[in-house]
Amino acid sequence: MYAVVGCSDCSALWVVAGRPETTSCPRCGTRRQFAKLRKFAETETADAAKNVRSAMQQRRAGDERDLDDFATMGDRAEESGVDDETFLTGAGLDADEVAAAGERAESTPSSLSKREAVTAAVERLDHPTEDEIVAFAAEHGVDRAYVERALAKLQRAGEVTESDGEFRAL
Repeated sequence: MYAVVGCSDCSALWVVAGRPETTSCPRCGTRRQFAKLRKFAETETADAAKNVRSAMQQRRAGDERDLDDFATMGDRAEESGVDDETFLTGAGLDADEVAAAGERAESTPSSLSKREAVTAAVERLDHPTEDEIVAFAAEHGVDRAYVERALAKLQRAGEVTESDGEFRAL
């Protein structure tokens, strides 16, 4: 359930989901009990409530035209612009090269900082040993000496524990 409510101080309109005990005006910040607010409309969907609020604001502004709902206007806005290929070509770029670069960027594993590589190894691997953590970190460009220092610091900080040569996060 969604309600379009109004503020008695500044006359702002907003949409409230459900039936909260209190709600605040987004414009002036006045907090009111929901039960005491004037409800201009109650709808089943958020989109319907947005459309009611929009129509009310439009009428307050003196515009009596009938506008489409948000979903229809959004679809029309998407259809009216230029497509990506036309835009890129117009900007002097090769659309195929841009698409290939995007695919490469998405397929490349995310880079981790040195510390993130060590903590990720401890968290992601099943019962990781120091050698397994070193191997995982090496895939992210972290050397063994750093891993050993980081594990020692993490143990002193109480973030990681070691038992029988296996590490786990606390």
